[in-house]
Amino acid sequence: MRFVLPILVSLAAHSAQADGCPAAPDDADTLAELVSQIQAAETEADARLISNRMWEYWADAPDEPAQELLDRGMERRAAYDFLAAYKALDRLVAYCPDYAEGYNQRAFVSYLRQDFPAALDDLDRALALSPDHIAALSGRALTLLGLQHLAEARLDMARALSLNPWLPERGLAAPGGPLAPTGKDI
Repeated sequence: MRFVLPILVSLAAHSAQADGCPAAPDDADTLAELVSQIQAAETEADARLISNRMWEYWADAPDEPAQELLDRGMERRAAYDFLAAYKALDRLVAYCPDYAEGYNQRAFVSYLRQDFPAALDDLDRALALSPDHIAALSGRALTLLGLQHLAEARLDMARALSLNPWLPERGLAAPGGPLAPTGKDI
């Protein structure tokens, strides 16, 4: 019996914590400024530095437990342990349902697993929470390409490129690419 009480207290604390994810940081103004900077970038190297700064904000989880889940999911994804990555990110979105990056990262894992419908659902949720999330827009375009929904993929890629013309995926929308605008000579 002496072991049961500490376990129950621990479970209750975890449950209370799961109900208490704080609001995600409101970095909209800073990210808008970074978008302006990346649009004005003169070199790809400059744009990459600005993009890295954007990621610092996107990957800034609401609190320490959320950050641990995000970091774990990203680490497991990088190690190609997609099941563990998905589980960590699934816990993150359950804990912090208003944190866009949780959905974006879970979508990335689904995309890598070629579960495009699941990826699309998560990307739609991420974009509902953060409409100018460039990585989610680009990811949505890639996911739609995987589903062969080319017209919609072109629209999302064009929108992503309007925010960041230096995206690594920009070649897909260049003349001859699968997401190049239709009806134009190359």
